[in-house]
Amino acid sequence: MTKAALFSAKHPASCPQCGVELVIRSGQHGPFLGCSHYPQCDYIRSLKPQGDGHVVKVLEGQLCPECQSTLVLRQGRFGIFIGCSNYPECGHIAPTAVADATAFTCPQCRTGKLVQRTSRFGKSFYACDRYPACKYALNNQPVAGECAYCHFPLLMEKNTARGAKRFCADKGCGRPVATNDNEE
Repeated sequence: MTKAALFSAKHPASCPQCGVELVIRSGQHGPFLGCSHYPQCDYIRSLKPQGDGHVVKVLEGQLCPECQSTLVLRQGRFGIFIGCSNYPECGHIAPTAVADATAFTCPQCRTGKLVQRTSRFGKSFYACDRYPACKYALNNQPVAGECAYCHFPLLMEKNTARGAKRFCADKGCGRPVATNDNEE
């Protein structure tokens, strides 16, 4: 369907203010439903899914650690999270999943552990659990080992066209590291 045909098509719903049919219109923030009698009637409705922190489910029996209200499962702009039902008076939020800890110590601060996290785009990465005090992050899977060139205590494994290869995890070095099965 062409763009002109999409925006000229009538929508089966009717305007709650004046009762005439709604049409799909294009605006600065994307398509929306608007009254066909605009400018006499200024009714509009968003076509985007709700991402404003609306309640999906009430978690019975789980209490907020800050104000002792019931916790709820909410849908926000970055996905699903657990929040306090007493929002905005109480701003407690928690992620739905706990980060997977690895056995690797953070090579930058040497006190934290590297944990697997997910970005807002759905990609996995590894970061220090002491964030924001330590901002070390790695986009590839960490592997035990030491760089032969700069002696950095951590390697990372990348999938290349020739298979999985190991590289130095230091952003300043990044050289490929030879392994026993394939010398480089």
